[in-house]
Amino acid sequence: MTRTADADFERFVLAQSTPLLRFAEMLCGDRHTAEDLVQQALMRSYPKWHRLDGDPLRYVRRVLVNRFLSQARRRWNNEVPSDPVQNDWDQRAVADFAGEVQTREAVLSALEGLTVRERAVVALRYSQDLSEAETAELLGMAAGTVKSTASRALAKLRLAPDLIDSVVGGN
Repeated sequence: MTRTADADFERFVLAQSTPLLRFAEMLCGDRHTAEDLVQQALMRSYPKWHRLDGDPLRYVRRVLVNRFLSQARRRWNNEVPSDPVQNDWDQRAVADFAGEVQTREAVLSALEGLTVRERAVVALRYSQDLSEAETAELLGMAAGTVKSTASRALAKLRLAPDLIDSVVGGN
């Protein structure tokens, strides 16, 4: 790649890595897996960077969603660590952000109750603010399927007790 393309890619990574990480975390529900997904998406996009015209964010987002869906199909959920590391990184709370942290955890917990397809639709539609048509194109499905999937997912989220308690209950 040329130096110009390298510099362009570097600017893109600096500007978009945090939003992509937040999006990936909504998809998979785990910060470490989200970091891996973003890294994989960026690694797969880099060799093709000089050929990307228009909206590179759209391409990288597509790669990220494809990696997530591919991993979700192959994931084996019966594996449990025998001796998990005890750390307090996730439990640290700054007084000013405690409410936001609880809300974020409640949303991530509620998203775990959705199917992989529902999570992808909700994350793309409401986190990435894509239209139904854009979401349908990115996921390779009909716009009507996106609409019905989003409707089912939102109905499930409305009934999620953790989300109701933290958002509506006002803890």
